[in-house]
Amino acid sequence: MANVYKNAFFVPTTTANTTVYTCNATARAIIQNIQITNESGSKIVKSYIHDNSTSSTNLIAYANISGPTICNVAKGPIVLEENDSLLIETSVTTSVTATVSILEINRD
Repeated sequence: MANVYKNAFFVPTTTANTTVYTCNATARAIIQNIQITNESGSKIVKSYIHDNSTSSTNLIAYANISGPTICNVAKGPIVLEENDSLLIETSVTTSVTATVSILEINRD
């Protein structure tokens, strides 16, 4: 069993849900931080978890952010099971990015 620390980056090219990270089929993952950077203006950012076992997508964070600013929309650890995914959606595609800090616990 190996613990691997990872980053996932989000630079939007669309305002639709975008998969930022998908947990490995032989792992579980803990998301520690979803840091949103807004360089200017007002943006709405939504984070979702796609639960592979139920084929459902659930809203886990909603932020209306005025910039320039940085905020963390993960208010606590978020656990992803095998093949679950983190998705992010923004109201616009310019001047906004995200960095996700992940601990992946692999059973291989």
